[in-house]
Amino acid sequence: MKPEEHARKKIDEMLMQAGWVVQDFDQLDLSAGYGVVVRDFVLSSGTADYLVFIDGEPVGTIEAKKVGETLIGVEEQSAKYLTRLPDYLVTPRSQLPFSYETTGTETRFTNHLDPEPRSRYVFTFHQPRRLAEWLEQAPVDIPNEQNDTLRARLRHFPPLLPTNLRDCQFEAITNLERSFAENRPRALIQMATGSGKTYMAVSSTYRLIKFAGLKRVVFLVDRADLGKQAFTEFAQYVTPDDGRKFTELYNVQHLQSNHIDSVANVCITTIQRLYSILRGEAELDPAEEEQSQFGLDAALLNQSPKEVVYNAGVPIEMFDLIVVDECHRSIYNLWSQVLEYFDAFIVGLTATPDKRTYGFFEKNLVMEYRHDRAVADGVNVDYQVYRIRTEISEKGSTIEPYEVVGRRHRQTRSVRWERLDDELTYDASRLDRNVVAPDQIRTVLQAYKDALFTQLFPGRQEVPKTLIFAKDDTHAEAIVDTVRKVFTRGNEFAQKITYKVTGVKPDKLIQDFRNSYYPRIAVTVDMIATGTDIKPLEVLLFMRSVKSEGLFEQMKGRGTPTIKDDDFQAITPGGASKTHFVLIDAVGICERIKTDDPPLERKASTTFKDLLKAVSLGKRDQETLTSLAGRLGRLARRATPADQVAIEQAAGGRSIRELAAALVDAFNPDIQLAATRTETGQDFTLDDPAVKQVAHRLIKEAAFPFNNPTLRNALITAHEHDEQTLDVVSVDKVISADWDIQAEEQAHQVVTSFSQYIEQHHDEITALQIFYSRPHNKRLRYEDVKQLYDAIQLPPLGLSPERLWQAYALLDRNRVRGNGKSSKRMLTDLVSLIRYTIERDNNSDAVLEPYSDIVARRFAAWLEEQEGIRGRAFTREQRQWLVLIRDHVAASLTIEQDDFESSPFIQRGGLGKAYQLFGEQLTAILQELNERLAA
Repeated sequence: MKPEEHARKKIDEMLMQAGWVVQDFDQLDLSAGYGVVVRDFVLSSGTADYLVFIDGEPVGTIEAKKVGETLIGVEEQSAKYLTRLPDYLVTPRSQLPFSYETTGTETRFTNHLDPEPRSRYVFTFHQPRRLAEWLEQAPVDIPNEQNDTLRARLRHFPPLLPTNLRDCQFEAITNLERSFAENRPRALIQMATGSGKTYMAVSSTYRLIKFAGLKRVVFLVDRADLGKQAFTEFAQYVTPDDGRKFTELYNVQHLQSNHIDSVANVCITTIQRLYSILRGEAELDPAEEEQSQFGLDAALLNQSPKEVVYNAGVPIEMFDLIVVDECHRSIYNLWSQVLEYFDAFIVGLTATPDKRTYGFFEKNLVMEYRHDRAVADGVNVDYQVYRIRTEISEKGSTIEPYEVVGRRHRQTRSVRWERLDDELTYDASRLDRNVVAPDQIRTVLQAYKDALFTQLFPGRQEVPKTLIFAKDDTHAEAIVDTVRKVFTRGNEFAQKITYKVTGVKPDKLIQDFRNSYYPRIAVTVDMIATGTDIKPLEVLLFMRSVKSEGLFEQMKGRGTPTIKDDDFQAITPGGASKTHFVLIDAVGICERIKTDDPPLERKASTTFKDLLKAVSLGKRDQETLTSLAGRLGRLARRATPADQVAIEQAAGGRSIRELAAALVDAFNPDIQLAATRTETGQDFTLDDPAVKQVAHRLIKEAAFPFNNPTLRNALITAHEHDEQTLDVVSVDKVISADWDIQAEEQAHQVVTSFSQYIEQHHDEITALQIFYSRPHNKRLRYEDVKQLYDAIQLPPLGLSPERLWQAYALLDRNRVRGNGKSSKRMLTDLVSLIRYTIERDNNSDAVLEPYSDIVARRFAAWLEEQEGIRGRAFTREQRQWLVLIRDHVAASLTIEQDDFESSPFIQRGGLGKAYQLFGEQLTAILQELNERLAA
């Protein structure tokens, strides 16, 4: 069969799958179906490969080319056929509105009804009803710019209301709508974790449905709990112009089965389930939606993309828009065909894009809102790094001969005890993988506890919400047990939140961690390492490292979201507000970013023995074989020398790693193409039968060794020997536990920038003029300090009293007073900060203390002095009023008679009551207090 004939055959199949009736020109019967495509239709300007009819009316052409031929250059040929129609073809339009160019492998489509027609890639042909719908939206006598097609509507949004939107969200939606108006198919939105990406996406979706007429939007996540989180955002969203909830106006479906509701305006689903639906599977195992796709990069590099075939029940026009949440993840190697299947706009949301993300979204970055800007805007909180180093964490340990150690089986967790014949030395890389040293875990956690209320959160009494990252489930189990012992607390105090929790859904544990007092400390591996919002979090403790910088940034992002003071205080009593979070580095992750190779396996619930049995019985699907490869890869790192020899003998000299590599390579498209080229001397595409035949052989050869029962038994024996050593002998000790140098550098930068600012602007800002020139009888007013407060909050400074206070507390901890009384600084604390900054370098006795403490100390001295002069104490009621006056000065810098008509004085009788209590002395008392307290 010639290449042209092969392409034609494939094109015919594609058309029929999409619901078209395909006919030869000499067998023309336009009544045979609603949508008819006629081959080799003779026109005035030549013969069109295919002419497209809707309800008997010609509407477009299809130009067919052989595989490998470029298509944009064919558009001129299509254009010639669109306008030169014979008289016997009845159509009210001067030009046919639709044109396709295709090789059967690649297809491009142009809708000439769009305001500025531009061809685009499509997976296959649209169904007839979609073309008919576009025709209805574009009446014959209406200019394209004024018709009702989607790309015309996307040019005419009403003004965006800033109601309930942060500035960054407003900017993102505005820029995104500009991108839509320019008909750019893909757009990337980078917004810092905690800045409200999902809320922004919901707001944008509402406008797109209401004003641009989008019929269906799919919101893609890669983990089930993130889908629930997104559904909550849609359900709680109050529309700014209507006042009703989103779900009262539009149907939102959170897919938990493989059925897409025909009336759903928004579908929320994992990309795994959408792929399952496209494959026509009846259902998807819920376990497949629990594991994040993040961190599988190394595995995905060795896997073929998920192949997608046309599903008439889910046509390419099913969705108008795809929103990809957390689009930095590894969707591009494995899942790109799922995204590109639909003829839809694609919008990506992420805080941490990488080069693949930029490439996939064609560098159309419509919004860039980084963490530093989010901190400056008060959208995120900043963080400080606290480093804990212990001897075993840094160097490992050595267990002397004849000491007794435990040997714990990984699967059954049973422990046997044995006496060592030889010395056992292990380094830090084997810690919590091959060797568990309980005292190392205990030492790190004790160092955290010791620093908690002294260095990290002085003055606090409640353990802040803490998330600990563990290496695996076994490590998490040990950490939870040790946390409870170190803090001498019960089960509810510390909980493990991983995929292996039973008896309660992880979602419930996450909800409790987010919204309830308990647990105070949660330990996870990767379940809530990314994507999940836990706003009250104030501590991230890293007891595992990671290789991916993007993943590390995502994990850090769990601590950045802000939270309202009332909400925070309800969960963490004794804390005034969340002003920052602390990253505790117990593994040196801030100095290096690396981790073990991530797993290949996708069948975590299948035992190793059952995987081997399935392969021996002929199971050859990609998930089974790559899962086996993942198990072999882990076994290769832990198998004893004796086990390795036995396996190599049974496998004909092949090592465990070579067996695993063969399974992975069998699915590698580059290796499949190279092997085909070597065998045939020709280049083919992955869809060619020759390549598929070679791929089938490679898979068969890779799986062949596992037919040997001797090899299977040797592997099972080695797996049963796969045990952890329990080092209950070594005693760990802290090398150092202190703020990281990076935190000190950040603090130094903060105070330096503030010092330079007040020096450079002391002639411009009233509050600074008063401090520098100290004019006689010039009193500092609240409005003056507010002016400075507003000025330093703006970029590039992005400062606040809280941030300045934290910086000085870190650098000058012996000169900072009252640091633990309240983590929420008053605006008047700027007075103390200005004074301390000016005096700090020239006066070694200068201290920084809350402005309210200064006022309280001066008030106590004045009160004692006054009662001495009067010869009698103030009455109880007079003292209560004087304390209210003191507190008002602490918060507002001054007190005037007009202030008595406001809270809290007005509730106690106002100015009249003040005169009743103090008589003619009131004016003098107020004047004295203004001078003495605010001096």
